[in-house]
Amino acid sequence: MRILKYGMSGPDVELLQLGMQRSGYYADNPDGIFGPRTQNALRRFQASFGLTPDGIAGEKTYAQLRPFLVGYFTTKIRPADTFYRLAKRYDTTINAIQQANPGLDSDNLQVGERIVIPYGFDLVPINVHYTSELMELLAEGIKARYPFTEVGSIGKSVMGRPLYSFIIGEGEREAFYNAAHHANEWITTPLVMKFMENYLKAYINNTNILGRNAAKLYENNMLFLVPMVDPDGVDLVNNALDRNDTYYKEAKAISERYPAIRFPDGWKANIVGTDLNLNYPAGWEQAKRIKFGMGFTTPAPRDYVGTEPLSAPESRAVYEFTQKHDFSLILAYHTQGQVIYWKYQDIEPPRGHEIGTALAEASGYTLDLVPAESSFAGYKDWFILNYNRPGYTVEAGLGVNPLPLSQFGTMYRDNAALMVTALEETAKPE
Repeated sequence: MRILKYGMSGPDVELLQLGMQRSGYYADNPDGIFGPRTQNALRRFQASFGLTPDGIAGEKTYAQLRPFLVGYFTTKIRPADTFYRLAKRYDTTINAIQQANPGLDSDNLQVGERIVIPYGFDLVPINVHYTSELMELLAEGIKARYPFTEVGSIGKSVMGRPLYSFIIGEGEREAFYNAAHHANEWITTPLVMKFMENYLKAYINNTNILGRNAAKLYENNMLFLVPMVDPDGVDLVNNALDRNDTYYKEAKAISERYPAIRFPDGWKANIVGTDLNLNYPAGWEQAKRIKFGMGFTTPAPRDYVGTEPLSAPESRAVYEFTQKHDFSLILAYHTQGQVIYWKYQDIEPPRGHEIGTALAEASGYTLDLVPAESSFAGYKDWFILNYNRPGYTVEAGLGVNPLPLSQFGTMYRDNAALMVTALEETAKPE
């Protein structure tokens, strides 16, 4: 995180505000603007942690702020500590502490032993713009709070950022949800992340998620998630790249060749101008012919298919990750349109229409066919072509991309129902 001062703005200011909000020092909703309210809140935060209250967020301030962004901290067990007393002291729950510390015996706590304390608030925020930095913080937080969840990376982006993955469950049937193939559709990342968090909370508390028994879903499925396929592009769209960075400058130069596309809001591609959802080996040559005919013959903010299938490291990583597993069903999250696309050309996977109908009923979305000009070289297309199993592109929300965070509540309501229904359907025999 860069040093933050009065008058600055951007997603890192939002993270500063989020951390102070969670710690109780900032009462407003994060807006990414370092104004007087943020400065005054920061001074109070700094003073409370024994720092010089200069209203400038540097390395020492960030070190105190970071636990509120990853959602946990570690401490040493004191004499007479119990999980109950720790939960009361730190305003969390006994169960949350138990789950975060599977190696500790609650009846035999050892003084001086390190213990993970999850905070009582939800980890996954829905009131800030997402970036690769936030994704890294959330991956750490999920691993600490729910250590039975496998957190890893399926590969790296052009700029070397991890493509984080999460694996939940112990069943034989596998489902895969991915999001943010397109940079300016980044709101799908918190959509998938919030569902994952609510599923994990329901599981450890032995409760339901949207009327379904979370423990039963966990036992019957393995859910794989890659919530941010295009972290570099997301950073570009959400102004998290330094404007002196070479990649930013190259993206800006690409955009200037396509002046009709807003920059950076209209950017869908990866950071070097390849549209990741047009880079899979499923009618790639047809996609090339269509998109070249539309004028996208060079790296572009959208619709450039790449030099060959899987030329982008991000799409290749998703392709290879899929090949290593045995997914019975996939959801690829995009925006917008409130529509679910289910076929690839004339291929109708077994139960594809049946499951698609159930997803449409759960979400209120329309089950439909992909428009002809966009019906090739997508991830869903390749999955159906290669495996002949149910695969769906879900176009969440309505409006002009990037969709505003004000839509998140409605989007989550509709798509949480869709995602839990997809898990139920995954568990059924083919």
